[in-house]
Amino acid sequence: MDSSAYAGNAMAQAAVERKFEIIGEALAQLAKADAPLAARISGLPKIVAFRNQLIHGYASVDISTVWTVVQTSLPLLLAQASALLEELGTSN
Repeated sequence: MDSSAYAGNAMAQAAVERKFEIIGEALAQLAKADAPLAARISGLPKIVAFRNQLIHGYASVDISTVWTVVQTSLPLLLAQASALLEELGTSN
């Protein structure tokens, strides 16, 4: 899906935003439970803040910002989370 298709697909937008909400909440909980482990996730405070913006500022969510995060930030987060899960012996 390219950015134009994403911008025109409300269901895809809702699904992506929901997944980011879950990711942000999970990382916020991880930070409470195991701060040193959570600190190994680059930009964790920004990820949680992005989640908060999606949850509380839903009326002002910029579709292009979400798309940019998907394209630029999500691959690094996925790589870091996968590496941590592998290190911990947890299947992803």
